[in-house]
Amino acid sequence: MLALILAGGLGSRLNMGEKPLVQVCGTPMIEYVIRAFSVGGHRVIVVGSPKTPFTRNWCRAHGIDLYPASGRGYVEDIVEAVTEIGEDGPVCTSVSDIPCVDPGIVGRIMDAYLEAGTPALSTWVPSTLCRGSALRCSYRESIGGVPACPAGINILKGDLIEEEQAEHKLLLEEPALALNVNTPEDLALAARILCPGAGGSAGGQGHRS
Repeated sequence: MLALILAGGLGSRLNMGEKPLVQVCGTPMIEYVIRAFSVGGHRVIVVGSPKTPFTRNWCRAHGIDLYPASGRGYVEDIVEAVTEIGEDGPVCTSVSDIPCVDPGIVGRIMDAYLEAGTPALSTWVPSTLCRGSALRCSYRESIGGVPACPAGINILKGDLIEEEQAEHKLLLEEPALALNVNTPEDLALAARILCPGAGGSAGGQGHRS
């Protein structure tokens, strides 16, 4: 399945430059997300924008397919990319600031999509996993009676990309999906999870190839 990794935002809340390239344990955040999808055999394309020139250069330097979107907005960039790439089948979209995601989680999402049989799928985590200063949930919805927050990974049919699509709402008890890195506190938590033996090193950027 085609996986679009959205990397066109400013990341102003983190205030460390282009957020996809902010490093966790010496690795850019976006690299963790790319790896989670590519290990499972998915074709990965990063969707950049004029706001993220270093990220676009990093993708080129590392041989990662890139679509240079206009940067009009998250949804708008998805529609533009899917339309221009010409993908009619299912397309998975993911934010680039969930470095704790792994191939196993991606596999569970894909299996749930195939089982659901709906054109679209959205992924959610219980809001109880989003407590504290580093884990946050700005939007909530009840999924099967459980207050939940969107996890940033969705699947849509390419040929219906400009239409409202019937979706299956998948609720996963996955703390890794609850951690969107938006603040230095989030970044420190991600480092403690991904490299606990290294003292949780985080920060810096990977502009050089």
